[in-house]
Amino acid sequence: MSTFRWSRSLQLTLAVIKPDAVAHPIISDAVHQRIIDNKFLIVRNKELQWKAKDSEHFYHEHAGRFFYQRLVEFMSSGPLRAYILAHEDAIQLWRNIMGPTKVFRARITAPETIRGDLGLTDTRNTTHGSDSVESACREISVFFPEFDVSNWYKEQEPLYRAGPICYDEETLEHRLVEK
Repeated sequence: MSTFRWSRSLQLTLAVIKPDAVAHPIISDAVHQRIIDNKFLIVRNKELQWKAKDSEHFYHEHAGRFFYQRLVEFMSSGPLRAYILAHEDAIQLWRNIMGPTKVFRARITAPETIRGDLGLTDTRNTTHGSDSVESACREISVFFPEFDVSNWYKEQEPLYRAGPICYDEETLEHRLVEK
């Protein structure tokens, strides 16, 4: 059981472990451990397999760019692991932990980040993370259509912030401990 106590409101973000990392359990486990080590609360997580049309829909803003087709094919090439993470300033914290999108740049300027340490190429860069509150809400709804972000902020966030919380090794999620 954890006695997390947060002084500020918690923020949600989407984190995705891409097929290159999920294909290698040691890498996938290392990314998961970084989530835990950085004291994120794992609100939900699941493994899923995308079809090409799922990738096209998710990355539609990049349609027409030189990397679009490669990205669509890659993201539907194997299983993904998606997380809803909570933390104070979760979006920026997760982006800092991931590091620069371009792996070559990450290796030079931020070798301690996930992409600097584990990324292979700019497409196979191990992780994805939301870049704003708006994209986090939109992206969470794509990966977790059953999850109501507004309801979580209204009803669950104060409870998660106050704790106590425990980490369930079986579900790989944090949950509220009944008092």
